[in-house]
Amino acid sequence: MKNKKLGRYIILGILFFLPVTFLLLLYPATHNYTPLDIVNTQVRELHGFTSDDDSPVELKGHITVIGFLGSDPVDNNMLALNVKELVYEKFKGFKSFQVIFLAPEGTENQIEDVRREISSYENLKYWHFAFGNPETIRNFYLSLKSETDLQPDLSLDDVFIIDRDLNQRGRIDDRTDREMKQNKPLYGLSGYNGIEVADIKNKMSDDMRILFTEYRQKRKGEFNSEIRRANDLKK
Repeated sequence: MKNKKLGRYIILGILFFLPVTFLLLLYPATHNYTPLDIVNTQVRELHGFTSDDDSPVELKGHITVIGFLGSDPVDNNMLALNVKELVYEKFKGFKSFQVIFLAPEGTENQIEDVRREISSYENLKYWHFAFGNPETIRNFYLSLKSETDLQPDLSLDDVFIIDRDLNQRGRIDDRTDREMKQNKPLYGLSGYNGIEVADIKNKMSDDMRILFTEYRQKRKGEFNSEIRRANDLKK
């Protein structure tokens, strides 16, 4: 009988201390993580664009996922769908978060079709479509760091993360652990392929979570890590 009671107390003790131990192990990880790298500090503000709902669209003060749907948005709606399901749905409740897709003026009717396709009767409160002339779109694209070229129809498979201070975020070193062990040449990640589900689901979602953690810790006064910038490597 005594052995049974002793065994019960041991089990209760394990059940009590196991979560506490887990939290203690997790605490240093949460406060000493590596912030998301700044890969570009020259992102333009969205001057010269109009939004589909007549609300002002701007990057300053927001954490933005931005992409390019081009002159045939309906043909590129897979990009919008992936971002909606794998990014927007996860982060739409976070402060200052927004998604913006750019398209040329004259595509407003097609954009309405895309909106209906992705909305599923949901009010896309933090999602905007913005229209500009081709030159305005190209000039904004040129202010981004990108490994892929803007297509002639002004579309792009990649989407980008812009922070509240108009810095483009990404990874200075996107090598896997195995590639690092093999001393493979360094390569970065400045844009996330929105057509490749694995790229959006694994890399972009993780990076967005890291960025929101950074801002949350800054609000609490707990953030004291230096953010790595692309030009740091040149030094």
